[in-house]
Amino acid sequence: MKTRYSFGGDEHIFVEVDEEMSLEAFFKSLSMTTAIRDAEIDGITEICPANASFQVKFDPDVIAPDDLLGRLKGFEAVAENAEKTIDTRIIEMPVLYNDPWTHETLMRFRERHQDPQSTDLEYAARINGYDSVESFIAAHSGAPWFVSMVGFVAGLPFTYQLVERSRQIEVPKYLRPRTDTPKQTVGYGGCFGCVYSVRGAGGYQMFGITPMPIYDPKGEQSYLKELFLFRPGDLIRFKPIDRETYDATLAEVESGRYQPKIAAAHFSLDAFNADPEGFNAKLLEALDG
Repeated sequence: MKTRYSFGGDEHIFVEVDEEMSLEAFFKSLSMTTAIRDAEIDGITEICPANASFQVKFDPDVIAPDDLLGRLKGFEAVAENAEKTIDTRIIEMPVLYNDPWTHETLMRFRERHQDPQSTDLEYAARINGYDSVESFIAAHSGAPWFVSMVGFVAGLPFTYQLVERSRQIEVPKYLRPRTDTPKQTVGYGGCFGCVYSVRGAGGYQMFGITPMPIYDPKGEQSYLKELFLFRPGDLIRFKPIDRETYDATLAEVESGRYQPKIAAAHFSLDAFNADPEGFNAKLLEALDG
């Protein structure tokens, strides 16, 4: 990986750790942004992390651009040797795959899709080599996901599945974005999954929907004390549910009684790379008690 630095106008420096997403690039970016924040450099007004890159906004009247660039490159040298570990959480998210609401929505926008004759799930299963939608859903929900970035719209997590590179699901976004997506849709585009926190436009393939809110501006959910549920570094387990369970869970949500299953977790990139399946099993054991 060769990090690329570029100026964005007079007030921004964009740092691209790698051209493609990887957990190694994420951890290097995380280490650098944490170090920059902790250094409290005069003139920096904002740090915006992404999946394998980040952007720094600064006041050029306080710190010269070239001086700041030199400071950032110094943090990169430290990040090269930083431990690739994080103390985090693993959160179980119930998902009704192939639900009626995303199905109705995707059928309204088939002219914008690569394969108008298939549903999003059917298309994703076929191009990834699965013989059925059911086997694709089993793969999608069979291993935990890593939250590499939160943003685009309020509280939306970008997720990256913890499987070997050869098993990564890849599905392109729609040819043209939809003008509608149900809130709490579980979507997929490129190598990233996401959960749409609010209703709105979108271009990711739609696989299902969760009854579990991840954004709560009204303060109605006790588990959403910080407005947004997810933080970079969080882990997600998607749990397939049926319609009866979905309705029962939604009733708990609407009454303010719902509590998701959340457990503390320690993620080590070296341990994961050494034994992905064994490491994932230990992560899931934390949720199962």
